[in-house]
Amino acid sequence: MKVRTTRERLLASTMIGGIALAAMAATPALAQDAGEPEATELEEIVVTGTRIPQANLVTTSPVTQVTGEDIDVAGVTRVEDLVTQLPQAFAAQNSTVANGATGTATVSLRGLGSDRTLVLIDGRRMGYGSPNDTAADLNQIPGQLVERVEVLTGGASAVYGSDAVAGVVNFIMRKDYEGVQIDAQYGFYRHENDYDGSGNLRNVIAGRGETNPDQFRLPDDTVVDGESREVTLSMGINAPDGRGNITAYAGYRENNPVLQGFRDYSACALGVPAGTPIPSVGDNHQCGGSGTSFPGQFTDFANYNFTVDQTTGDFIPYSTAANAYNFGPLNYYQRPDERYTLGAFGRYEFNEHAEAFAQLMFTDYSSVAQIAPSGSFYNNGTIGCDNPLLSAQQSAAIGCSPADITAGTDVPLYIGRRNVEGGGRQDSINYQSYRMVVGLRGLITEGWNYDIAAQYSRVDLDRVYLNDFSVSRLARALDVTSVGGVPTCRSVIDGTDPACVPYDPFSVGGITQEQLDYLQIPLIQAGETTQQIVTAAVTGDLGMYGFQSPFANSGVQVAFGAEYRRDALDSTTDAAFATGDGAGQGGPTIGFGGSIDTKDVFAEVQIPLAEGQAWADYASIDAAYRHSEYSTGIATDTYKVGADYAPIEDIRLRASYARAVRAPNVIELFTAQGFNLFDLDEDPCGPAQTATLAQCVATGVPTDRYGTPGLDSPAGQYNFLQGGNPELEAEESDTYTMGVVFTPSFLPGFNASVDYFDISIDGLVSTFGALNTLNACYENNDQTACDRINRNPNGQLWVGSGFVEDLNINIGSLETKGIDFNVNYGLDLADFGMDRYGQLALNFSATLLDEYIVDVGDGSTIYDCVGFYGNQCGQPTPEYRHRARLTWVTPWAVDISGTWRHMGEAELFVLNGDGGNRIDRYFDAENYFDLSAAWQIRDNVNFRIGVNNVFDNDPPLSYSVGTTGNGNTYPQSYDALGQYWFFGLTADF
Repeated sequence: MKVRTTRERLLASTMIGGIALAAMAATPALAQDAGEPEATELEEIVVTGTRIPQANLVTTSPVTQVTGEDIDVAGVTRVEDLVTQLPQAFAAQNSTVANGATGTATVSLRGLGSDRTLVLIDGRRMGYGSPNDTAADLNQIPGQLVERVEVLTGGASAVYGSDAVAGVVNFIMRKDYEGVQIDAQYGFYRHENDYDGSGNLRNVIAGRGETNPDQFRLPDDTVVDGESREVTLSMGINAPDGRGNITAYAGYRENNPVLQGFRDYSACALGVPAGTPIPSVGDNHQCGGSGTSFPGQFTDFANYNFTVDQTTGDFIPYSTAANAYNFGPLNYYQRPDERYTLGAFGRYEFNEHAEAFAQLMFTDYSSVAQIAPSGSFYNNGTIGCDNPLLSAQQSAAIGCSPADITAGTDVPLYIGRRNVEGGGRQDSINYQSYRMVVGLRGLITEGWNYDIAAQYSRVDLDRVYLNDFSVSRLARALDVTSVGGVPTCRSVIDGTDPACVPYDPFSVGGITQEQLDYLQIPLIQAGETTQQIVTAAVTGDLGMYGFQSPFANSGVQVAFGAEYRRDALDSTTDAAFATGDGAGQGGPTIGFGGSIDTKDVFAEVQIPLAEGQAWADYASIDAAYRHSEYSTGIATDTYKVGADYAPIEDIRLRASYARAVRAPNVIELFTAQGFNLFDLDEDPCGPAQTATLAQCVATGVPTDRYGTPGLDSPAGQYNFLQGGNPELEAEESDTYTMGVVFTPSFLPGFNASVDYFDISIDGLVSTFGALNTLNACYENNDQTACDRINRNPNGQLWVGSGFVEDLNINIGSLETKGIDFNVNYGLDLADFGMDRYGQLALNFSATLLDEYIVDVGDGSTIYDCVGFYGNQCGQPTPEYRHRARLTWVTPWAVDISGTWRHMGEAELFVLNGDGGNRIDRYFDAENYFDLSAAWQIRDNVNFRIGVNNVFDNDPPLSYSVGTTGNGNTYPQSYDALGQYWFFGLTADF
């Protein structure tokens, strides 16, 4: 076959491929360069959302498409960065996640969660991405081998099975390639640190740096970092008789890290002292931080609160405003990663009855997620007065009398001190993934075809968490007495731990490497996921038997078959992980395992009703059904019906209804119970006193602690108890779509579509939510919710044994509805008398969101997140988003593209209140502009260059992004790192 040049492929994708971007709305003509003959009718292909081949790209459910050329135009090395530019898609796990990173890259259609988005490769599902995240990992997909990506939003379980509640992302890979191709790309971020947003942040950081230069410093005015490199080698060869092809590839990708300290807007962690109002409009920002600080916070949370004077070594009063630890700068804004990919696609047709096909894919991926240093997170509540590391002044300050010192009396003392000497906590994550598909397809008899395939997927995880403190060793290292004038651990004396080294956070410069070697431990996790699938399907044309409308040219098409799938997961953790011995973990990571077997039968039918009639240019209905039985005892029925009607060629109406299900996955069913962290601005029983004294006392707050600062976590993070639930039921979802498609004959090359969607999920597999629990208790006097609040003896929820129970359950419902818009126009400037100026192509895709409503199922807690961010709503959910691209295909071998990405405004979500006049109450709408150019140097060599976020927009900032965001913003949603420059070269041989 002839290999098309990148220029030709770009023209095809942007001018005419835009028709697919308009929701596969109409029968497109193939793109042609000047002088080419008019294309013939498209061959039959299988469109995402059905197993029935069709002669045109027409579906009753909207399907949006991006192409491999879009990857080149956007300069991305990570395919998730391209997919999430679509208004229908939201980022989930990606390279900007540091705290809580799984190392995977996932996508969440309609913002309904990555577990509700089914990812396919060539129409066949991907397996679990990780033992820590069941969503498919897009790191396994080599971007330069992607021909196109088809996105169908809405329930597709009847066709593909469980997990397709929000929709399907189908990566169609490039196959049947002949020749050798080398593609190389280099990119980097460039940013001017001149943040001019509200709050005078740069001056605030500079002011703090005058007294604490180690933690507060402004980065260089101009930074260049986050370099990316990717090289892909593709090779293809056809069989001499043309019956087969093998396409193989090998690739390497590397991305450098970016620290939050390299951007002025993330160089300090925004926050305020406990009990202090967040700055209002017109006020200056405040740099907050963690009470687990340096040189430390030494407190009993009632009578005293000290830090260590770095000149005298004495205990002096601790000030949250002056001494809270700035944990932001050492966190990764972009994780470093390295990836190797290797694979091959092959097929060979023995005869018309038997074509063998296979896919083999391998990926080795590694990344490091770095967050601020570990340390003593108030893990121990007492200290012996005879500890020789305490000075006389310090002993007296915490209430030790001479008699107590002699007797070795234990007194209350909680220590919050960062391990700045040991450096940031580093979560080193490595995955090796394997995917294999083998099958046979062909003609059974005239009008009937079969497809039998078996596939196997496996992901191996090796994870090592470094630089964390051991809670048990820390307790022993602080339990110290004097032996012959030498500070000695009691565990050495009694022989329980002869290796113990006393820990000295009380002295200036008292931490030694020997202490770090003892206290710092690795935490290790290993695991694997496997997926085994066997599918047999038959498609047939019943028109051969007279099953055909008298008004249609085509007969009834059917497909039916059966599928067996087994998903298994196994996770093993060492004792340090499993017991929660890592001081900076927020709780234990406990190993577990499990598997789910699924048996499905399915069927589809497509019925053309009319073609080329005076009253209908085209009309059809289609339907699909699937029955599934799970080894967990769940049985489900899913189905879909759709119809379309084109009264004339220029206008087409379509509508569909789908019932979809999602059975709970292995992690949701079997995860062991353990602590984790949730984000909360302030404890209702703390200085804010949004709950009454009686309410707080009833839930475990001592009377004398009500309203005290110690109830508020300095980091805004609180404990919750998470875990699986084998009694979970399947979610059920209903999806309605209605749309109209315009392809006016008087305006060749133009098409537009408007589609309404309504997706509702009942019996949502989720948690009630720790925040919702607090609100239900303190605002609605819900005793069931109050019973889930477990405070420690001091009334706290953020330290020690305090937590909110939040296990997996089937909660109420989640519903989203809105309107999608797609407009595409490709025109030849010669039609306007500009013969010498080439062609233009416009692609426009937008979503206007009407509702995103969560009902947690308690009868009172219902909230709509459209236009909001933070707290219960998490990532921003703007009312309006769009992406528009204009491409000029010049006659001078240079093609230029400009892209406008718009993300609407968002307001901080506050369930009970209006958020006041907070400085971060509103996120303004963001507009990003990207430019790129491709130069066809020779027929077989193409060079490209581009810059995304041309105007180097600063991201919106907030105090309330918590662990859902990163660096005071949401880098999964906004371009938080500045301009991105890229250079690429593709050579075909």
